[in-house]
Formats: sequence, C-alpha cells, structure tokens
Amino acid sequence: MKAEKINELYFGDVDHPVTTYDRRDFLKRLGGGIIIIMSFSELSFLTGCKTKQDEERPDFNAYLHIKEDGSVDCLTGKIEMGQGVITSLAQELADELEVPFKSVNMVMGDTDLCPYDAGTWGSLTTRFEGPVIRAAGAEAREILIGLAAKELGVSEKQLEASEGEVFDKNDKSKKISYADLTKGQRIVQQLKKAPELKKSKDFDIIGKSVISTDAVDKVTGKAVFSGDIKLPGMVYATIVRPRVWGSKKLSVDASGLDDFEGAELVEDGDLVAVVHPDPEVASKAAQKVNVEWDAPESKADNETIFKYFVDNITESEVNEEGGMLSSGREACETIVEAEYHDGYKAHSPVEPHTATCYFEGDKLTMWASTQTPFGTREALAETFSMPKEKVHLKQNFLGGGFGGKIYNPQAIEAARIAKLSGKPVQLAYTRREEFFNDYFRPAAVVRSASGVDSEGKLKLWEFDIYCAGSRGTGLSYLYDIPNNRTRTFNKGDIHPFSTGAWRAPGNNTTTFARESQIDATAHAAGIDPLEFRLNNITNPEMKATLELAAETFNWNKEKPEGHGYGISLGWDAGTYVAMIAEVKVDKATGEVQPIRVVCAQNMGQVVNPHGAKVQTEGGITMGLGYALTEEMEFDWGRVITRNFDSYHFTKFSMTPEIESVFADNMDAAPQGGGEPAIICVGGAIANAVFDACGARVNRQPITPERILAALG
Repeated sequence: MKAEKINELYFGDVDHPVTTYDRRDFLKRLGGGIIIIMSFSELSFLTGCKTKQDEERPDFNAYLHIKEDGSVDCLTGKIEMGQGVITSLAQELADELEVPFKSVNMVMGDTDLCPYDAGTWGSLTTRFEGPVIRAAGAEAREILIGLAAKELGVSEKQLEASEGEVFDKNDKSKKISYADLTKGQRIVQQLKKAPELKKSKDFDIIGKSVISTDAVDKVTGKAVFSGDIKLPGMVYATIVRPRVWGSKKLSVDASGLDDFEGAELVEDGDLVAVVHPDPEVASKAAQKVNVEWDAPESKADNETIFKYFVDNITESEVNEEGGMLSSGREACETIVEAEYHDGYKAHSPVEPHTATCYFEGDKLTMWASTQTPFGTREALAETFSMPKEKVHLKQNFLGGGFGGKIYNPQAIEAARIAKLSGKPVQLAYTRREEFFNDYFRPAAVVRSASGVDSEGKLKLWEFDIYCAGSRGTGLSYLYDIPNNRTRTFNKGDIHPFSTGAWRAPGNNTTTFARESQIDATAHAAGIDPLEFRLNNITNPEMKATLELAAETFNWNKEKPEGHGYGISLGWDAGTYVAMIAEVKVDKATGEVQPIRVVCAQNMGQVVNPHGAKVQTEGGITMGLGYALTEEMEFDWGRVITRNFDSYHFTKFSMTPEIESVFADNMDAAPQGGGEPAIICVGGAIANAVFDACGARVNRQPITPERILAALG
C-alpha cells in the first residue's frame, strides 16, 4: 500500500487526529458496492485449513469490498512487517476476482477498520488466510457475473470475467465493468461456501514474481512507522531503567531535573520516566534522575546457564515415542551420545519497540510497532479498566518483528505515561533498552542418543529437550527410526529475564541438535551424510526435497582445500526444508567463511516466487548470525550485551551465495515461507565446519574459539 494511502486510511489528518468510531457501524460506513464477509472458522473445513484455534475465532475475520469505482479493498487483522503478505494476499485476491493487481488495496491491522485477528505469527497468514481470501474473490466474481447476466441479457454460462470486466465469450464487444455493475448496488454477503477456485494452469497472477508493493516507499523513506507520527503538544518519554532485570524500585531522587527547563517526572509504581518536547532533552534529563533499586541475586550466567537448566528442571513430558529404547540399543552396532547447547538470542529488529499515543476523553488512540494490534488493544483496555472499543490501534508498518513484537511493553508504558502526563506521548526504545527488555529466544540444552545397525539403518533415537519445546521434532516428517522417544523439559520461571517466540520458536535449536546428531552418527558409521539420510527417510516429500537440494548443490563435486559441505533437514509451518552449506575454515584461527548455501523447499503453492525467495534469503542470512556470531552475555538479570558493538549479526562480508529452489507443487495448498528456512542454518553450518576441519562444535554460536577448542 502506498504511504499516501496509509496516511489517508489510518491516520486521517495527524495534526487534528480523528476520534475513533464504533466498528458496529462498519458496514454502514463502507457505502455502496459488493461486500463479502469472510469467516475463517466457517471456511476452514472447506478450504482444508482447519486449525486448533478455529473454535475460538469470531464470526468474521476479514472483509472484501468492491467499491463503486471498481477498486477493491481487502480488510484483514493481519499486519505487514516485511514478510510480504501485503503483496501475496493481494495477488491471490486479484487472480481469483479477475481484477488488475494494482486495483487491490490491503487494509491491515487497524482495530477500528478491520475485524479481530489473534496476531501475525507462526507463518499462518498465507496458509490459512490466503485460501479463504481466494474463496471470497471467487464468490464476488460469481456475484458480478450474475449481475452482468441481467445487464447484458445473456446466460451466466456465456460470460467470463477478466481485468475488472465481464464480457460475452461469443461477442467480446458485449461487456460491462465491475465499476458499472457496483454503482448503486449494496450487496452484503456472508461467505459460507467454498466456490470453485482456479487451477494452477489458469493462474494469471498467482505464481508470478511481484516486487513487494511497499518496497519503493520503504526504500525512499515514504513509509510511515510508529516513530514517524507527530502530534500537537506531543512529548517524548525516556524511562529510567534499572541495571538488573526484575529489579524493584526503592527510592527516587529527581532533584537533577531542575537543570532542564520543561522536563517533567512521571512516576507510577516501578515506572519512572521523564517527558519533554525535545527527545534529546528528555534523554539527558533522565540520566540525572537517581533511582535506588533492589536487584535479584545471580543464579547463573551465559556459561553456567546450561548446567543450571539440567540441575533445576526435573519434570518432563513425552512428546513422541515408538518401539522400545532397550530393543533399539541392542539392535545397534554404533551408538552416538551427545549434548548440545544453544544460547539466548535477541530479536534485534532494525526498528526498536515504539508507541505514539494520546487520550481524548475516555478514548485512547495509539500507533504501535506490534505484531498483535488486537492483543495490544485488549492489554491496554485491561490496564486502564476501559472497554476495548475505547482503544484504537492505528496500524502502520513495522521495521521487523521476528516474534519479538508479539509482546508490547512499550505500548503499556507509553499509555501510562500519556495518562499521567495528560499529553500525547511517544516512547521509542533505545538500542540498549531494546536488548534489555527483549523477550529473548530461550537458551536450551538438548541431550541425544542415536544408533545404527550394520546396514546403516537408524534403530535408536533419544531426544531430551530443555527449554526449546518440540516444534519441528516429529520423526514422521523426517526419519524412520522404530525405537524412539522425544521428551521436553520446561519450567516457567527458569529464565533470568523474559523469553518468547523467535522466528520458528525452538525449531532452530532442535534442528541444529538433531541434524548435528544425525551427521555425527553417519560419520561414526562411516557413511556419506547424504547417502545416510536418504537411506533413513521414508517420507516422500522430505526425500524429494533433499534430492532437489543435492542435485542443485552438486553434492559430489570436488571440495577445495579447507572447504566443507554440510546438510540439514527440517520441517516447519507445513514446509519441508533441505539445506546444504559450503564453508571455508581457517584451521589456524578457527574463522569460518560461508561460501554457498542451497535451500530447497516444498511449500506447496508458491504464491509469489520473488517473495518466497527474499524470505528464504532473509531467513538464511538471519540464521547465519545465530549459527556463527550472535550471543548474549549476561550475569542473571544483568544483561551485558546491549548493542551491536557486542552483538554481531550477519554482515555483507559473511553472507554467502544463496540459491533458493522450490518444489513444483502449485495445485497444493500454500504453506509457510517466513520461518522454515532459518531452522536448518545452524545444523548445515555445524556439519560443514566438521567436514572442513574435523571440529564437531555442539554449541551455537560456532565461534572460532570453540572450533579451536574442538580441534585441540
């Protein structure tokens, strides 16, 4: 969506903010045209997209509005944060509705304009929303053809739709535009059946590469983010933070504020903040406020946290099991046992958590960088004991989320400060605050045992996971191992600070451990890692995906000196992933240079190949950071790593050649594309490092020091 359109739809005139309105009047406000109301729970069975949350979903989740000028609005509670659904959903709708792609306008996430949605996460949007939006487009097309039949005086069977027009197949001069058909009409229809959808051979827009519709605005700086909002009388807030997470306030000395004209102290419980019309003054003034804190004692740091987990988490849950472990051990000629560690990871988005808000009477209006606008609305309503209809989240673009913006403490803090100060407030976390307040991806431990018989067949699999969960560990998607058990060990208060979702939560850790273990087992048995995997996979989709990756990579080509190849397989969000990495390792220094990564995926229907490619490249680039460099240093709640001078993500110099290939499966249901690629990076890199120099590093990130230690 163009920045100008966003301003018009979302912000109104930001110098004179509009008052929110009741969504019960929504249909009335839409005016004329054709309106299709979509309910995902109604359509989920018919479109093959049933989820566990369907029973809890509301009666409607999105609207399709064909306006009297022939343009089309699609209103959904999902948001755009760089994953590209603002483009791919429009492609699906345009293709099924038979309108020009540019005529579709996606209105996303505004809590007054759009129906409820639980949030944008889990690679769910394309999988579960896309097919229903296609169905709505097909339904609207049928309605328009019915209207055209009456206008043109011919049978519906004689008509076709294309490019926003309906025409007579036998006489193409007989035609009428959607705009003419909708003028004076007001048709509201609930979508309760699944119309016949196009087959892939008939696609005009689905399956074609389209550059993201928001790309130009983001590159040129026209796109509007939460921090771009400027309101009359607005002040900027700086919060005085403790040095240790979880600290409680004991006392406040704000006498230093006397040196800053216009600076005001806002204090409420443990919240201590300074507001000022100039953000620089607010920041400097806050540094002069002295707060005494009661800090929790340290229980572990970034080196001892893994032992702390194992010593303190005793309860477990069996997630999957088959056969008998004792029988499996007896059948094995070779058994490999190992323990894998993975440290905490920060989300570190380019745009830190930001919120701009104001109270107008009993109503709260906010622009927030959030993946969950409706959840944030509910949290705000609960905080201030006000009806949620009185809270309006005006959605805008996000500068990255990766799961970290599911949680929105900045929204609550900004609103509390606005309420206490009586002024519009903008709160934007500094980079140090972003690291301190992050909901980190949990550190984790995985203990594994695997074994093979004399034929190279896996007969034993024990997989104990501490703090990472079981996402992506189902053996039926990956390997055929008759005697197996997967357990998860968790404890709610085990972490020293907040933790949460992080792009394929847990799966990046468990896949690293599993694929390292599989590789170690193959080498212990003296079998080529590719041959070993193919010999132990019975799932046809996984096997075909691995074969596609191996063929694209040319697995058997000669390796240059110091180079190594590594394979990693995974399954996430309905998508099968096979990744092969090539690295060069300097044995003298332990330095790793990624050379090439091939990623093959079977994600069903690929709606936008360009979008799928850039999501894959982004996932791999991000994954290289957690595999090789990204590591949090801390002493319990004292977060030491607080900026990019010590938290090193992937630089251009570390980025390899990346090649993405997708299985041809266009008549299948679409699957997730935002998260799957990242899960395999750690395992592929670890296995390539071993192949290059013989160092088996069982902890991420795989640093030069750890490589040298493994070699030593």
